[in-house]
Amino acid sequence: MLLTRLAHVSREVAATAARSRKTALLAELFRDAEADDVPIVIPYLAGRLPQGRLGIGWKVLSRKVPPAAEASLTVREVDARLTELGKVSGPGSQAERARLVGELMGAATEDEQHFLFGLITGEVRQGALDAVAVEGLAAATGADAADVRRAVMLAGSLQTVAQALLADGPAALDRFRLTVGRPVLPMLAQTASSVAEAVGKLGACAVEEKLDGIRVQVHRDGDTVRVHTRTLDDITDRLPEAIAAALELTGDRFVLDGEVISFDADGRPRSFQETAGRVGSRVDVARAAEEVPVSPVFFDVLAVDGRDLLDLPFAQRHAELARLVPEPMRVRRTVVSGPQDVTGAEEFLAETLGRGHEGVVVKALDAPYSAGRRGASWLKVKPVHTLDLVVLAAEWGHGRRTGKLSNLHLGARNPDGTFAMLGKTFKGLTDAMLTWQTERLQGLAVQDDGRVVTVRPELVVEIAYDGLQRSSRYPAGVTLRFARVVRYREDKRPQDADTVETLLAAHPEVRS
Repeated sequence: MLLTRLAHVSREVAATAARSRKTALLAELFRDAEADDVPIVIPYLAGRLPQGRLGIGWKVLSRKVPPAAEASLTVREVDARLTELGKVSGPGSQAERARLVGELMGAATEDEQHFLFGLITGEVRQGALDAVAVEGLAAATGADAADVRRAVMLAGSLQTVAQALLADGPAALDRFRLTVGRPVLPMLAQTASSVAEAVGKLGACAVEEKLDGIRVQVHRDGDTVRVHTRTLDDITDRLPEAIAAALELTGDRFVLDGEVISFDADGRPRSFQETAGRVGSRVDVARAAEEVPVSPVFFDVLAVDGRDLLDLPFAQRHAELARLVPEPMRVRRTVVSGPQDVTGAEEFLAETLGRGHEGVVVKALDAPYSAGRRGASWLKVKPVHTLDLVVLAAEWGHGRRTGKLSNLHLGARNPDGTFAMLGKTFKGLTDAMLTWQTERLQGLAVQDDGRVVTVRPELVVEIAYDGLQRSSRYPAGVTLRFARVVRYREDKRPQDADTVETLLAAHPEVRS
């Protein structure tokens, strides 16, 4: 498949809000694709590079290269060139990367250059999400969308299923079954604003602690235990605690869903960053485990004794979990009968917050395990932190945000009246807000280097965020987690913005 075809479809998908039209565009693209194109086409549509980060800086990408007059690049050729780029290292690597990027861009048409620029910088955000791709794939091959979705869930990879479907047709879906040892994409939760809202939607439900740890899926087959993250990475060698816990259980063939989390001497959860740092440690795991031990805590079971439990209601799956896993290793929970029992759910949330956890997940008792989906039968509830911060700069967008100031640099007040940058975000911005802020920030601009527009620190914006984590990249030593724009506060002055001191005081776990 030619790259120009993919770039054209990407642009068309970005230009339409209609899900049916997106599906039709992707279905047509998949019909024209060869099976071997799919492992490249699907991540490209989602704005991901199969190679991950390539270490290509803005300086290299911003160099203008005359475009090719005619399209000739195939997606597989582009993938091979980017793979070669990713292998460059050592002395002279910067010059070699620049040479390879120049050759790639020189072989691309103008439209292809724009697409490649967005792809390499991570700015391809055209809404071609995996859920829409599943529907497009089903339409292209004549398969049932539900069957494709389940196969993706069990395979843990849309690309794998797509490749099999395009090569062998709908019959290929029968190959994908829940298998101990092969991870599946985890079920995820949507958000509810309150416990009352969640219980009102779900009726009879379980209210469980929401742990701020690392999601894990633990597979045991006899004496063999494998541990995977929510992105299906194998981290078995980094978590001897999870291996030991799985081997202690009476069953010898099962798949468990849960988290690992680190607790301090008082039994309170340590910061997410400490747990993440421990799980990310690949060197001297024994020492890391001694310094920051983690505990596995399970809340679901997907298979046991050779039985696939995915389609069972949650109440039955939890009964199997309770039979297999002792209570100290299970997440705390309470069961409520419905809206008439919401007081019990709210009290449980208060107790959970008091124990230092971030909120609760409310789960319908009759729901199956919808792996790989953010299902409406799991609803997470946690307090929303908000800050009034000052915009310090903004970055010119790419793709559908070309010509708009998008990624905001956010700052809190220092005692001396200056501002300390806490992070960046482009999330939560509507098209109307993008248009408005582009005009407003250009009026405040003091410098524009072609990528970042630095502005006078006068515009206040309300930011929602999930928490803080330590970061040496920012002057206050912390950065915001999952920051998103709520609204602009033109009624507030920069001196009304929140201070670094106030922010740190609200998150003592980060200061310790």
